[in-house]
Parts: sequence; structure tokens; C-alpha cells
Amino acid sequence: MRKGKNNKTLIHVILIFGVCVTVIPFIWMILTSLKTLGESTQIPPIIIPSKLKWSNYSEVIATLPFMQFYWNTIISTIAKTVGQVMLCSMAAYAFARIEFPGKNFIFIIVLSVLMVPGQIFLLPQYLIMQKLGLLNSISALIIPGLFSAFGTFLLRQFFMSLPKELEEAAMLDGCNHFQIYWKIMMPLAKPGLTALAIFTALWSWNDLMWPLIVNTSPDKMPLSAGLASLQGLHTTNYPVLMAGSVLAIWPMIVLFIIFQKAFIQGIAMSGSKS
Repeated sequence: MRKGKNNKTLIHVILIFGVCVTVIPFIWMILTSLKTLGESTQIPPIIIPSKLKWSNYSEVIATLPFMQFYWNTIISTIAKTVGQVMLCSMAAYAFARIEFPGKNFIFIIVLSVLMVPGQIFLLPQYLIMQKLGLLNSISALIIPGLFSAFGTFLLRQFFMSLPKELEEAAMLDGCNHFQIYWKIMMPLAKPGLTALAIFTALWSWNDLMWPLIVNTSPDKMPLSAGLASLQGLHTTNYPVLMAGSVLAIWPMIVLFIIFQKAFIQGIAMSGSKS
């Protein structure tokens, strides 16, 4: 019994250490956003600013079209999230529940996308957007993110964990595959859908490389790419940059706090059956 108690104590110590490693950069970012430029670059570093400089927040809003960045990010995030939830769930249901020729082979091809770095797809995606005439547009931010192999895999595992008796009973009642998917599977898959939605929203909100490549117009950039413009070639106003970062990340932190229970439940249930 004492050994079990010691093991539990060790686990809690490791978890607390992990929390500190995760939280400290956020605390440092918030403290830096309230410093002067001199304090942010001072060696040895100053942890607590001598005087809270709240004007850094108003300065970043005045320097950049921050509300336009917010609007672009919100639009692209919502569109990508809805698109992935719908398209990935339909593909996942087909791979999990419908028998058709070459199903396993096609699924392996879909999974192969996860086995190569995402940077490989940047050039083909850029050329596609160029041919479609969508460069420097919000559509260029959205279209490549409407579907993901990860989302398909995640929801496939979730659908496979649901009992087949539900599907058989629905077929006896005369339901077709789409009716089973929409009226039975989707309501039962809410935890998995929530997990995918949060994953997609976080990825879309923080996406940096693709917006910098496909858009050069400031009024078409999301928050991540807009904040990157504050990084100077020779000098950077770190307090203003950190103030912009604080304003950029708080919606995702609130989103995760609100839906963290459903997110964890969805991840746990998605891996319950392979």
C-alpha cells in the first residue's frame, strides 16, 4: 500500500513538473507584454516589470489592422472546422461501416498522407490556388484545410467502437447508409466530433506557413501571419509582439477550457477499438 502511495506521489510530481513546463512560457509572454523594450532585452532578464505598461496592447492594435486579422482568422477557422467535421466524418463512416472494393487499400493511401511532412504539399497546393485564381484571398486559406487524413482516421476509430447492432436495427427499419450516418452515428459520435473540431480549430488558428505563402496582402492575412510582420529584420519590439500574441491566443484557451471534458473523452473513446 505504501509503495502504491509512493508511486502516486511520483506521478503527481511528474505531472506538476509537466504543467510548469507548459505554463511558464505563457506566464513569461504575459509578463513581457507588460514590460518596456529595455526591460524585455535586459541581461540578466527581469521577470516582473517595474511598471506595468498596458499601452503595448493599444500600440499593437494601432500598428496592425488587428480586427481585420481577427475576422480573417475567425472565418477561416470556422470554415475549416465545419468542413473537416462534415467531410472527415462521412469518409470515416464509409471506411468504418461500408464494405466496398479496395476499401483497405484506399484507406492506406489516405493514411500515407500522415507519413510525409506537410511541407511537401505546399508547392502543389500553391500551384492549385494559382491556377484557380485564388491567391490573396480568404478562400485560399480555407480550401486546403477542408479535409484531413488525421480527422478521417480519428473518426474512423470512433465509429468502429460503436456497436453494429445499432446499424443493423436501423437497416431493418428501412434506413439507408446516409440516414444511419446522419441520424444515428453523428449524434453518438459527438465526443469524437468535438475532439476533431478542437484539433482543427487550434491548427487553423495557429497556422502560419501556408498563410504567409499564399497571401501577401495584409487585409487577407490571419492573426498568425499578421503578427509575424512585427518581427523586425534587425530589431523587434518584443513587448508589443507579446501583447499581440496574448490577444491572439486567448480565444483558443477559452475554447479548450470550455470543451476540455468532451475533448479528452473523444480522444479516449477514439482509441478504444482499432
